Amino acid sequence: MTTVTGNQGVSSSAPIALESAVVKSWKAPIALGFFALLSLVLFGIFGRSGISTFRLSTDSDFFQIPPIPVDARPASIVTSVLLLLIAGWAAWLAQHARRVPLWVTAVFAMLFLFTFLVWASAGLRSIPVAGLLVGAVGLSVPLIFGALGGVISERVGVVNVAIEGQLLAGAFVSALVASATRLPLLGLLAAMVAGMLVSFVLAAFSIKYFVDQVIVGVVLNVLVTGLTSFLYTTLLSPNQTTLNSPERFQRINIPLLSEIPIIGPTLFRQTIIIYIMYVAVFAVWYALFHTKWGLRLRSSGENPQAADTVGINVNRTRFWNVSLAGAIAGFGGAYFTLGSVGSFSKEMTAGAGFIALAAVIFGRWDPIRATLAALLFGFATNLQSVLSAIGSPVPSEFMLMLPYVITIFAVAGLVGSVRPPAASGKAYVKG
Repeated sequence: MTTVTGNQGVSSSAPIALESAVVKSWKAPIALGFFALLSLVLFGIFGRSGISTFRLSTDSDFFQIPPIPVDARPASIVTSVLLLLIAGWAAWLAQHARRVPLWVTAVFAMLFLFTFLVWASAGLRSIPVAGLLVGAVGLSVPLIFGALGGVISERVGVVNVAIEGQLLAGAFVSALVASATRLPLLGLLAAMVAGMLVSFVLAAFSIKYFVDQVIVGVVLNVLVTGLTSFLYTTLLSPNQTTLNSPERFQRINIPLLSEIPIIGPTLFRQTIIIYIMYVAVFAVWYALFHTKWGLRLRSSGENPQAADTVGINVNRTRFWNVSLAGAIAGFGGAYFTLGSVGSFSKEMTAGAGFIALAAVIFGRWDPIRATLAALLFGFATNLQSVLSAIGSPVPSEFMLMLPYVITIFAVAGLVGSVRPPAASGKAYVKG
Protein backbone atom coordinates (compact mmCIF):
# COMPACT_ATOMS: atom_id res chain seq x y z
CA MET A 1 0.00 0.00 0.00
CA THR A 2 1.69 3.18 -1.18
CA THR A 3 0.43 6.75 -1.10
CA VAL A 4 2.07 9.50 -3.17
CA THR A 5 1.52 13.19 -2.48
CA GLY A 6 3.08 16.09 -4.28
CA ASN A 7 3.28 19.86 -4.09
CA GLN A 8 3.60 22.14 -7.03
CA GLY A 9 5.15 25.56 -6.98
CA VAL A 10 5.53 28.40 -9.49
CA SER A 11 8.90 29.89 -10.40
CA SER A 12 9.96 32.60 -12.79
CA SER A 13 11.79 30.16 -15.05
CA ALA A 14 9.05 27.53 -15.25
CA PRO A 15 5.33 28.02 -14.85
CA ILE A 16 4.90 24.79 -12.97
CA ALA A 17 7.66 22.91 -11.14
CA LEU A 18 7.52 19.85 -8.98
CA GLU A 19 9.02 20.89 -5.67
CA SER A 20 8.64 17.70 -3.73
CA ALA A 21 7.25 14.24 -3.97
CA VAL A 22 6.60 12.24 -0.82
CA VAL A 23 6.17 8.49 -1.00
CA LYS A 24 4.48 6.75 1.90
CA SER A 25 5.00 2.97 1.87
CA TRP A 26 2.94 0.95 4.33
CA LYS A 27 4.29 -2.46 3.29
CA ALA A 28 6.82 -2.79 6.11
CA PRO A 29 4.54 -1.55 8.94
CA ILE A 30 1.73 -3.87 7.84
CA ALA A 31 4.09 -6.86 7.67
CA LEU A 32 5.65 -6.05 11.05
CA GLY A 33 2.26 -5.48 12.64
CA PHE A 34 0.95 -8.80 11.35
CA PHE A 35 3.87 -10.76 12.75
CA ALA A 36 3.76 -8.86 16.05
CA LEU A 37 0.09 -9.78 16.52
CA LEU A 38 0.81 -13.35 15.47
CA SER A 39 3.56 -13.53 18.09
CA LEU A 40 1.33 -12.13 20.83
CA VAL A 41 -1.57 -14.48 20.10
CA LEU A 42 0.24 -17.68 19.12
CA PHE A 43 3.34 -17.54 21.32
CA GLY A 44 2.11 -15.33 24.17
CA ILE A 45 -1.58 -15.67 24.99
CA PHE A 46 -2.05 -19.20 23.69
CA GLY A 47 1.60 -20.20 23.99
CA ARG A 48 3.19 -23.15 25.75
CA SER A 49 4.26 -23.11 29.39
CA GLY A 50 7.61 -24.34 30.60
CA ILE A 51 11.25 -23.41 30.78
CA SER A 52 13.34 -22.90 27.65
CA THR A 53 17.10 -23.21 28.06
CA PHE A 54 19.71 -21.65 25.80
CA ARG A 55 23.18 -23.23 25.91
CA LEU A 56 25.77 -20.66 24.80
CA SER A 57 29.12 -22.35 25.38
CA THR A 58 30.91 -25.42 24.05
CA ASP A 59 33.33 -27.62 25.99
CA SER A 60 36.39 -26.16 24.23
CA ASP A 61 35.62 -22.50 24.91
CA PHE A 62 38.12 -20.41 26.87
CA PHE A 63 35.52 -19.76 29.55
CA GLN A 64 32.07 -21.18 30.14
CA ILE A 65 28.82 -19.23 30.06
CA PRO A 66 26.13 -20.94 32.16
CA PRO A 67 22.95 -21.99 30.33
CA ILE A 68 20.23 -19.34 30.36
CA PRO A 69 16.75 -20.53 31.44
CA VAL A 70 13.74 -18.55 30.21
CA ASP A 71 10.13 -18.89 31.38
CA ALA A 72 8.37 -19.31 28.03
CA ARG A 73 4.95 -17.69 28.56
CA PRO A 74 6.01 -14.40 30.28
CA ALA A 75 9.01 -13.97 28.00
CA SER A 76 6.86 -14.45 24.89
CA ILE A 77 4.35 -11.85 26.07
CA VAL A 78 7.07 -9.28 26.87
CA THR A 79 8.85 -9.70 23.55
CA SER A 80 5.54 -9.63 21.68
CA VAL A 81 4.73 -6.27 23.26
CA LEU A 82 8.14 -5.02 22.15
CA LEU A 83 7.37 -6.23 18.64
CA LEU A 84 4.09 -4.30 18.69
CA LEU A 85 5.94 -1.16 19.78
CA ILE A 86 8.43 -1.55 16.91
CA ALA A 87 5.57 -2.07 14.44
CA GLY A 88 3.89 1.06 15.80
CA TRP A 89 7.08 3.05 15.36
CA ALA A 90 7.40 1.76 11.80
CA ALA A 91 3.83 2.93 11.14
CA TRP A 92 4.72 6.37 12.52
CA LEU A 93 7.72 6.54 10.21
CA ALA A 94 5.56 5.56 7.24
CA GLN A 95 2.96 8.17 8.15
CA HIS A 96 5.68 10.82 8.07
CA ALA A 97 7.06 9.47 4.77
CA ARG A 98 10.22 8.16 6.36
CA ARG A 99 11.85 4.92 5.41
CA VAL A 100 12.01 2.16 8.02
CA PRO A 101 15.75 1.65 8.74
CA LEU A 102 17.28 -1.74 8.05
CA TRP A 103 18.42 -2.13 11.65
CA VAL A 104 14.81 -1.82 12.84
CA THR A 105 13.80 -4.76 10.66
CA ALA A 106 16.84 -6.71 11.89
CA VAL A 107 15.99 -6.09 15.57
CA PHE A 108 12.38 -7.07 14.91
CA ALA A 109 13.47 -10.31 13.21
CA MET A 110 15.80 -11.24 16.09
CA LEU A 111 13.10 -10.61 18.71
CA PHE A 112 10.56 -12.63 16.73
CA LEU A 113 13.08 -15.45 16.33
CA PHE A 114 13.79 -15.40 20.08
CA THR A 115 10.07 -15.63 20.82
CA PHE A 116 9.66 -18.50 18.38
CA LEU A 117 12.59 -20.42 19.87
CA VAL A 118 11.32 -19.89 23.40
CA TRP A 119 7.90 -21.22 22.40
CA ALA A 120 9.26 -24.13 20.35
CA SER A 121 11.68 -25.36 23.05
CA ALA A 122 9.53 -24.86 26.16
CA GLY A 123 9.95 -27.87 28.46
CA LEU A 124 12.35 -29.61 26.05
CA ARG A 125 16.11 -30.04 25.77
CA SER A 126 18.30 -26.96 25.68
CA ILE A 127 19.00 -25.19 22.38
CA PRO A 128 22.72 -25.24 21.44
CA VAL A 129 23.10 -21.67 20.23
CA ALA A 130 26.68 -22.14 19.05
CA GLY A 131 25.76 -25.27 17.11
CA LEU A 132 22.81 -23.49 15.55
CA LEU A 133 25.03 -20.67 14.31
CA VAL A 134 27.86 -22.95 13.14
CA GLY A 135 25.43 -24.95 11.05
CA ALA A 136 23.89 -21.78 9.66
CA VAL A 137 27.28 -20.50 8.48
CA GLY A 138 28.11 -23.84 6.88
CA LEU A 139 24.83 -24.04 4.99
CA SER A 140 25.20 -20.42 3.87
CA VAL A 141 28.61 -20.83 2.21
CA PRO A 142 27.40 -21.87 -1.29
CA LEU A 143 24.59 -19.33 -1.04
CA ILE A 144 27.06 -16.53 -0.29
CA PHE A 145 29.41 -17.44 -3.13
CA GLY A 146 26.44 -17.76 -5.47
CA ALA A 147 25.06 -14.42 -4.32
CA LEU A 148 28.43 -12.70 -4.85
CA GLY A 149 28.52 -14.07 -8.39
CA GLY A 150 24.94 -12.91 -8.92
CA VAL A 151 25.72 -9.40 -7.67
CA ILE A 152 28.69 -9.04 -10.02
CA SER A 153 26.79 -10.41 -13.00
CA GLU A 154 23.69 -8.28 -12.52
CA ARG A 155 25.68 -5.16 -11.67
CA VAL A 156 27.40 -5.46 -15.04
CA GLY A 157 24.07 -5.90 -16.81
CA VAL A 158 23.47 -9.66 -17.19
CA VAL A 159 20.75 -11.48 -15.24
CA ASN A 160 22.37 -14.63 -13.88
CA VAL A 161 19.66 -17.26 -13.46
CA ALA A 162 22.31 -19.93 -14.08
CA ILE A 163 23.75 -19.76 -10.54
CA GLU A 164 22.25 -23.17 -9.82
CA GLY A 165 24.07 -24.68 -12.80
CA GLN A 166 27.33 -22.99 -11.83
CA LEU A 167 27.13 -24.34 -8.27
CA LEU A 168 26.30 -27.84 -9.51
CA ALA A 169 29.08 -27.83 -12.10
CA GLY A 170 31.57 -26.70 -9.44
CA ALA A 171 30.44 -29.46 -7.07
CA PHE A 172 30.74 -32.17 -9.73
CA VAL A 173 34.11 -31.16 -11.16
CA SER A 174 35.68 -30.52 -7.75
CA ALA A 175 34.69 -34.01 -6.58
CA LEU A 176 36.04 -35.59 -9.76
CA VAL A 177 39.37 -33.73 -9.86
CA ALA A 178 40.04 -33.86 -6.10
CA SER A 179 39.31 -37.61 -6.07
CA ALA A 180 41.48 -38.37 -9.09
CA THR A 181 44.44 -36.27 -7.95
CA ARG A 182 43.97 -36.49 -4.16
CA LEU A 183 44.57 -32.72 -4.10
CA PRO A 184 41.59 -30.76 -2.71
CA LEU A 185 43.15 -27.43 -3.68
CA LEU A 186 43.26 -28.56 -7.30
CA GLY A 187 39.61 -29.48 -6.95
CA LEU A 188 38.86 -25.89 -5.89
CA LEU A 189 40.59 -24.51 -8.97
CA ALA A 190 38.75 -26.98 -11.20
CA ALA A 191 35.45 -25.89 -9.67
CA MET A 192 36.19 -22.28 -10.60
CA VAL A 193 36.96 -23.32 -14.18
CA ALA A 194 33.71 -25.31 -14.36
CA GLY A 195 31.63 -22.38 -13.13
CA MET A 196 33.42 -20.09 -15.58
CA LEU A 197 32.67 -22.41 -18.50
CA VAL A 198 28.96 -22.31 -17.66
CA SER A 199 29.19 -18.53 -17.59
CA PHE A 200 30.97 -18.51 -20.96
CA VAL A 201 27.86 -20.02 -22.52
CA LEU A 202 25.59 -17.56 -20.71
CA ALA A 203 27.73 -14.61 -21.77
CA ALA A 204 28.13 -15.75 -25.38
CA PHE A 205 24.43 -16.27 -26.04
CA SER A 206 23.15 -13.27 -24.09
CA ILE A 207 25.83 -10.71 -25.04
CA LYS A 208 26.93 -11.73 -28.53
CA TYR A 209 23.74 -13.31 -29.91
CA PHE A 210 21.20 -11.27 -27.88
CA VAL A 211 19.27 -14.30 -26.64
CA ASP A 212 16.99 -13.62 -23.67
CA GLN A 213 19.19 -13.90 -20.59
CA VAL A 214 16.59 -15.54 -18.36
CA ILE A 215 15.86 -18.23 -20.96
CA VAL A 216 19.58 -18.96 -21.41
CA GLY A 217 20.01 -19.26 -17.65
CA VAL A 218 17.09 -21.67 -17.25
CA VAL A 219 18.33 -23.81 -20.16
CA LEU A 220 21.83 -23.92 -18.67
CA ASN A 221 20.46 -25.09 -15.33
CA VAL A 222 18.58 -27.93 -17.01
CA LEU A 223 21.60 -28.79 -19.16
CA VAL A 224 24.06 -28.94 -16.26
CA THR A 225 21.61 -30.92 -14.12
CA GLY A 226 21.10 -33.49 -16.85
CA LEU A 227 24.78 -33.69 -17.76
CA THR A 228 26.02 -34.13 -14.19
CA SER A 229 23.30 -36.70 -13.46
CA PHE A 230 24.30 -38.69 -16.53
CA LEU A 231 28.01 -38.54 -15.72
CA TYR A 232 27.33 -39.46 -12.10
CA THR A 233 25.45 -42.58 -13.19
CA THR A 234 27.90 -43.66 -15.86
CA LEU A 235 31.22 -42.44 -14.44
CA LEU A 236 31.24 -41.61 -10.74
CA SER A 237 28.91 -44.25 -9.38
CA PRO A 238 30.76 -47.25 -10.88
CA ASN A 239 34.09 -45.78 -9.72
CA GLN A 240 33.05 -44.45 -6.34
CA THR A 241 36.33 -45.04 -4.53
CA THR A 242 38.59 -43.53 -7.20
CA LEU A 243 36.45 -40.73 -8.73
CA ASN A 244 33.93 -39.75 -6.04
CA SER A 245 35.72 -39.86 -2.71
CA PRO A 246 37.52 -36.52 -2.42
CA GLU A 247 39.50 -35.62 0.66
CA ARG A 248 37.59 -32.98 2.57
CA PHE A 249 39.21 -29.89 4.03
CA GLN A 250 39.72 -30.10 7.78
CA ARG A 251 38.67 -27.36 10.15
CA ILE A 252 41.38 -24.87 11.09
CA ASN A 253 41.11 -23.35 14.56
CA ILE A 254 42.40 -19.78 14.82
CA PRO A 255 44.36 -19.51 18.11
CA LEU A 256 42.60 -17.55 20.88
CA LEU A 257 39.81 -16.35 18.60
CA SER A 258 38.40 -19.87 18.24
CA GLU A 259 38.04 -20.15 22.03
CA ILE A 260 35.68 -17.18 22.44
CA PRO A 261 32.18 -18.44 23.29
CA ILE A 262 29.66 -18.30 20.42
CA ILE A 263 31.88 -16.18 18.15
CA GLY A 264 34.78 -18.64 18.18
CA PRO A 265 32.94 -21.79 17.08
CA THR A 266 30.85 -19.85 14.59
CA LEU A 267 33.56 -17.90 12.77
CA PHE A 268 37.01 -19.20 13.70
CA ARG A 269 36.70 -23.00 13.73
CA GLN A 270 36.08 -23.37 10.02
CA THR A 271 37.63 -24.77 6.86
CA ILE A 272 39.79 -22.80 4.47
CA ILE A 273 36.84 -22.40 2.09
CA ILE A 274 34.95 -20.39 4.70
CA TYR A 275 37.98 -18.26 5.52
CA ILE A 276 38.32 -17.52 1.80
CA MET A 277 34.64 -16.60 1.83
CA TYR A 278 35.28 -13.90 4.46
CA VAL A 279 37.96 -12.39 2.22
CA ALA A 280 35.82 -12.73 -0.92
CA VAL A 281 32.89 -10.81 0.59
CA PHE A 282 35.11 -7.90 1.58
CA ALA A 283 37.08 -8.00 -1.68
CA VAL A 284 33.96 -7.91 -3.88
CA TRP A 285 32.44 -5.09 -1.83
CA TYR A 286 35.61 -3.01 -1.88
CA ALA A 287 36.37 -3.62 -5.55
CA LEU A 288 32.80 -2.93 -6.61
CA PHE A 289 32.48 0.43 -4.88
CA HIS A 290 36.05 1.70 -4.41
CA THR A 291 38.03 0.82 -7.53
CA LYS A 292 38.13 1.80 -11.17
CA TRP A 293 37.20 -1.74 -12.11
CA GLY A 294 34.03 -1.50 -10.03
CA LEU A 295 33.12 1.86 -11.54
CA ARG A 296 33.48 0.49 -15.06
CA LEU A 297 31.47 -2.59 -14.13
CA ARG A 298 28.61 -0.64 -12.55
CA SER A 299 28.48 1.89 -15.37
CA SER A 300 28.12 -0.95 -17.88
CA GLY A 301 25.07 -2.17 -15.98
CA GLU A 302 23.52 1.22 -15.27
CA ASN A 303 24.12 3.26 -18.41
CA PRO A 304 26.01 1.35 -21.12
CA GLN A 305 25.58 4.18 -23.63
CA ALA A 306 27.39 6.62 -21.34
CA ALA A 307 30.06 4.02 -20.56
CA ASP A 308 30.62 3.45 -24.27
CA THR A 309 30.93 7.20 -24.80
CA VAL A 310 33.89 7.46 -22.39
CA GLY A 311 35.70 4.55 -24.05
CA ILE A 312 34.57 1.50 -22.06
CA ASN A 313 34.05 -1.61 -24.17
CA VAL A 314 30.69 -2.54 -22.65
CA ASN A 315 30.26 -6.01 -24.13
CA ARG A 316 33.83 -7.04 -23.31
CA THR A 317 33.39 -5.75 -19.75
CA ARG A 318 30.19 -7.71 -19.44
CA PHE A 319 31.65 -10.90 -20.87
CA TRP A 320 34.67 -11.11 -18.59
CA ASN A 321 32.81 -10.07 -15.46
CA VAL A 322 30.05 -12.61 -16.07
CA SER A 323 32.84 -15.18 -16.41
CA LEU A 324 34.33 -13.99 -13.11
CA ALA A 325 30.90 -14.31 -11.49
CA GLY A 326 30.69 -17.90 -12.71
CA ALA A 327 34.12 -18.71 -11.27
CA ILE A 328 33.05 -17.38 -7.85
CA ALA A 329 29.82 -19.38 -7.92
CA GLY A 330 31.69 -22.50 -9.04
CA PHE A 331 34.07 -22.07 -6.10
CA GLY A 332 31.04 -22.06 -3.82
CA GLY A 333 29.80 -25.27 -5.42
CA ALA A 334 33.02 -27.00 -4.36
CA TYR A 335 31.97 -26.56 -0.73
CA PHE A 336 29.30 -29.22 -1.17
CA THR A 337 31.88 -31.91 -1.94
CA LEU A 338 35.11 -30.67 -0.37
CA GLY A 339 33.79 -28.97 2.74
CA SER A 340 30.47 -30.54 3.62
CA VAL A 341 29.24 -33.84 2.18
CA GLY A 342 32.48 -35.36 0.91
CA SER A 343 31.11 -36.82 -2.32
CA PHE A 344 28.94 -35.81 -5.26
CA SER A 345 25.31 -36.88 -5.67
CA LYS A 346 22.62 -36.05 -8.18
CA GLU A 347 21.14 -32.55 -7.89
CA MET A 348 22.88 -32.06 -4.54
CA THR A 349 22.59 -28.26 -4.74
CA ALA A 350 18.81 -28.65 -4.21
CA GLY A 351 17.83 -25.20 -5.44
CA ALA A 352 20.62 -23.32 -3.64
CA GLY A 353 21.28 -21.27 -6.77
CA PHE A 354 17.75 -19.92 -6.82
CA ILE A 355 17.92 -19.03 -3.12
CA ALA A 356 21.22 -17.25 -3.86
CA LEU A 357 19.44 -15.31 -6.60
CA ALA A 358 16.75 -14.36 -4.10
CA ALA A 359 19.51 -13.21 -1.72
CA VAL A 360 20.81 -10.92 -4.48
CA ILE A 361 17.39 -9.28 -4.79
CA PHE A 362 16.80 -9.22 -1.03
CA GLY A 363 20.25 -7.68 -0.62
CA ARG A 364 19.48 -5.00 -3.22
CA TRP A 365 22.45 -5.96 -5.40
CA ASP A 366 24.91 -5.13 -2.63
CA PRO A 367 27.55 -7.73 -1.60
CA ILE A 368 27.24 -7.12 2.15
CA ARG A 369 23.44 -7.11 2.17
CA ALA A 370 23.31 -10.18 -0.09
CA THR A 371 25.68 -11.99 2.30
CA LEU A 372 23.42 -11.18 5.25
CA ALA A 373 20.40 -12.40 3.28
CA ALA A 374 22.20 -15.66 2.44
CA LEU A 375 23.05 -16.11 6.13
CA LEU A 376 19.36 -15.66 6.97
CA PHE A 377 18.35 -18.39 4.54
CA GLY A 378 21.11 -20.68 5.82
CA PHE A 379 19.97 -20.08 9.39
CA ALA A 380 16.39 -20.98 8.47
CA THR A 381 17.60 -24.22 6.87
CA ASN A 382 19.64 -25.23 9.92
CA LEU A 383 16.87 -24.27 12.32
CA GLN A 384 14.70 -27.15 11.12
CA SER A 385 17.44 -29.64 12.01
CA VAL A 386 18.02 -28.21 15.48
CA LEU A 387 14.32 -28.09 16.39
CA SER A 388 13.84 -31.65 15.17
CA ALA A 389 16.79 -32.77 17.29
CA ILE A 390 15.36 -31.32 20.51
CA GLY A 391 11.91 -32.82 19.83
CA SER A 392 10.04 -29.59 19.08
CA PRO A 393 6.27 -29.93 18.44
CA VAL A 394 6.58 -27.87 15.27
CA PRO A 395 5.40 -30.12 12.39
CA SER A 396 8.27 -31.47 10.33
CA GLU A 397 6.49 -30.51 7.11
CA PHE A 398 6.44 -26.87 8.20
CA MET A 399 10.12 -26.98 9.12
CA LEU A 400 11.02 -28.40 5.70
CA MET A 401 9.29 -25.53 3.93
CA LEU A 402 10.55 -22.86 6.38
CA PRO A 403 13.62 -21.76 4.34
CA TYR A 404 11.51 -21.27 1.22
CA VAL A 405 8.74 -19.47 3.12
CA ILE A 406 11.33 -17.08 4.53
CA THR A 407 12.75 -16.61 1.04
CA ILE A 408 9.35 -15.66 -0.39
CA PHE A 409 8.46 -13.44 2.56
CA ALA A 410 11.83 -11.69 2.55
CA VAL A 411 11.75 -10.91 -1.17
CA ALA A 412 8.05 -10.05 -1.40
CA GLY A 413 7.36 -8.56 2.03
CA LEU A 414 10.49 -6.93 3.38
CA VAL A 415 12.43 -5.76 0.35
CA GLY A 416 9.92 -3.08 -0.51
CA SER A 417 10.35 -1.09 -3.69
CA VAL A 418 13.83 -1.80 -5.07
CA ARG A 419 15.40 -0.89 -8.37
CA PRO A 420 17.82 -3.27 -10.06
CA PRO A 421 20.66 -1.93 -12.21
CA ALA A 422 18.97 0.03 -14.98
CA ALA A 423 20.41 -1.97 -17.88
CA SER A 424 20.31 -5.39 -16.20
CA GLY A 425 18.84 -7.94 -18.58
CA LYS A 426 19.12 -5.65 -21.58
CA ALA A 427 21.45 -6.48 -24.45
CA TYR A 428 23.65 -3.60 -25.59
CA VAL A 429 24.06 -2.87 -29.27
CA LYS A 430 26.87 -0.41 -29.99
CA GLY A 431 25.84 2.67 -31.94
